[in-house]
Amino acid sequence: MTIVTETIPPSTGPKVRPMRINWVRAAPWLYTLGLFLGWELLVILLDTPVTVLPAPSRVFQAVVQYWSAIWKNSLQTLFTTTLGFGLAVVGGLALGLFIGWSKTIYAGLYPLMIGFNAIPKVAVVPILVIWFGIGTIPAIITAFLISFFPIVVNVATGLATIEPETEDVLRALGARKMDIMLKVGIPRSMPYFFGSLKIAITLAFVGSVLSETVAANYGLGNMMSSAQSQFNVPLVFAGLLALAVEGIAMYALMAWIEKRMTGWAHRSTMSH
Repeated sequence: MTIVTETIPPSTGPKVRPMRINWVRAAPWLYTLGLFLGWELLVILLDTPVTVLPAPSRVFQAVVQYWSAIWKNSLQTLFTTTLGFGLAVVGGLALGLFIGWSKTIYAGLYPLMIGFNAIPKVAVVPILVIWFGIGTIPAIITAFLISFFPIVVNVATGLATIEPETEDVLRALGARKMDIMLKVGIPRSMPYFFGSLKIAITLAFVGSVLSETVAANYGLGNMMSSAQSQFNVPLVFAGLLALAVEGIAMYALMAWIEKRMTGWAHRSTMSH
């Protein structure tokens, strides 16, 4: 009697890999959630009055309650910030290239730029009101002024840090000053330039809100100032939350542009 045994081949189907959580992408959401939960618990444990520190639940309630006003004022602030920032990008890039053109210009104008940047912009707003009146223009100019300096400094620094050996070699090969700037200087300064945009856009929001608080009839700064005068602290924090969302969105956009335009300048170990 012969016994026949049948061998069952191992399964050749696709292996199911266990789902892995991308902790890098999840970290911002987890940390934000932890911040709001800790904030809520702190308010409950300390029994803090809403006029001092409202709980996140009250803040989100204010967002829903005053959504129309928050939305309109957020658009106004975003408009003034974006326009002022756009002017700062154009002007800062042009002036940065001019300052970085030669060591003499750099040495002459750089101290003046530092002195101008040291002036608190809140002291400039009343002058802008005298010149242009209360409204959108002072907010745009303030956003421009406060975000202008980082762009100029970074572009000028990128041009001023060209290695002397590189310049000597290019001159020995017959390159002119303009050739060195176009083929070495400007490409070298681009990572500095696009990196400065992330700093400048956040500062532009500071300038807009500062001017709107003092000299505007619209915008998140004006809304929060009015809410503060009425002791509506949840609405003040709702305005801050709207500013944070706009700032994060614009920062992410600048970071994306930086990665797209200057990815070649970053080492592979830093790009992951």
